[in-house]
Amino acid sequence: MPNIIVFSTPTCSWCKKLKSYLKSNGFTYKDIDVSRDSKALADMIRKTGQQGVPQSWINNQAVIGFDKAKIDKLLGIK
Repeated sequence: MPNIIVFSTPTCSWCKKLKSYLKSNGFTYKDIDVSRDSKALADMIRKTGQQGVPQSWINNQAVIGFDKAKIDKLLGIK
């Protein structure tokens, strides 16, 4: 199983779509609410240079936004 971390906020509609997509394809993930975790927010920004959510790290590769093509490639979804 791949290691998936999702950085999100409760009010982000794209975050909800990303998490729903991962679940519908049978993947589990760790969800980090960056509106409540300033250290995680700082780590996310340091790694990607981006403040926006959703961001996901799939096997330590960053995906900015709900980039379905990149997510599918990293997870082997056809």
